[in-house]
Amino acid sequence: MAVVQQALEQALQALNPAHLELINESHMHSVPPGSESHFKAVVVSERFSALNSVKRHQLVYATLGELMQRIHALALHTYTPAEWQQRQQAPASPNCLGGSKADQH
Repeated sequence: MAVVQQALEQALQALNPAHLELINESHMHSVPPGSESHFKAVVVSERFSALNSVKRHQLVYATLGELMQRIHALALHTYTPAEWQQRQQAPASPNCLGGSKADQH
């Protein structure tokens, strides 16, 4: 596992997740091979009970702290265990529609 991904996963353990998926989706974007810049996080935790999605995301950002400066994008999917039990999966990520600075317009 790559360095940034491992650091993110370790930090997210502070939320006592019942389920955690951290997927490096950098390959879906205009970045060099092996990049660790774009991630999708699926976090299931009791800590999200009674929190709306904005507060859940703020809790994740606060938990990651300085690590947020090491990545470009983080797609968050946050659920309580009861929500996850009904859902069992997060939505698929869309394809990147952005371009590269090297693209000619």
